[in-house]
Amino acid sequence: MARAFIFPGQGAQSVGMGRGLAENWPEARAVFDTVDEALGEKLSHLVWTGSAEDLTLTANAQPALMATSLAAMAALKAEGVGVERADYVAGHSLGEYSALCAAGAISLEDTARLLRLRGQAMQQAVPVGEGAMAAVLGLDVEAVTAIAAEAAQDGVCEAANDNDPAQVVVSGSREAVERAVALAKERGAKRAVLLPVSAPFHCALMQPAAEAMRAALADVAIAAPRVPLVANVKAAPVSDPEEIRALLVAQVTGRVRWRESVEWMAAQGVEDFWEIGAGKALSGMVRRIFKGAQTRAIGMPEDVRAAAGAV
Repeated sequence: MARAFIFPGQGAQSVGMGRGLAENWPEARAVFDTVDEALGEKLSHLVWTGSAEDLTLTANAQPALMATSLAAMAALKAEGVGVERADYVAGHSLGEYSALCAAGAISLEDTARLLRLRGQAMQQAVPVGEGAMAAVLGLDVEAVTAIAAEAAQDGVCEAANDNDPAQVVVSGSREAVERAVALAKERGAKRAVLLPVSAPFHCALMQPAAEAMRAALADVAIAAPRVPLVANVKAAPVSDPEEIRALLVAQVTGRVRWRESVEWMAAQGVEDFWEIGAGKALSGMVRRIFKGAQTRAIGMPEDVRAAAGAV
């Protein structure tokens, strides 16, 4: 049975995440230490004992979630389960960086610095309050894309995350997104609700952040991943370092094609999906996309030991 390691994105964060891993495996603790050093601050203290408000800030949440995922990978490796036990890796938005780091394509230090910059650039691209995102439940991506186009008018409104068959997120100018929410309810959505996010990710308004990432990624060494990455914006595998570099730039404004990515992996025979890091949101999405999927969330010490015992 083929296996994929998948890595969560923003929204999965919680204070205390990864602490049990660091307390049980020196290799996991070393991941947090390396990230602290790369950023020149004790991000680990914020993750383990800080406020939820500070952790949720995009510039903190992105490297913190990556560090937690890589700590879980380090613990798995210590138990004899390296990334090579996966046939593919994939990550949701920032999780794509975690996947690339886990697969040896980008160093941990560079990944931490890139995600800190990415978080800052995405936050700064649109003044607070001018952008918004909303989740639409019960309509497919074609229906939501049409609603977004109708709602855009003189603003921006795009289908930003195609998460699963019945959950699509729109992103853009606040007024346009609010129009999309109203339209979605009229068109039969089970639910359409504004999300508590600080910026409108994965839409054209993020172009300044994309340019900042283009400049930052130009100076970063990228190697071919040891396991193929199923990329967000292609929903297909990539291994060429220069294509990965270009796709990480495109990903800032592009749609997260998560449903299609999981469908592609399932078509290749992947039935076993391990969610590496904080939370269980991706596991739920995977099961809604592919009814035959087996999922396993690995964020706590007991999860690591159970996973290692199952291989």
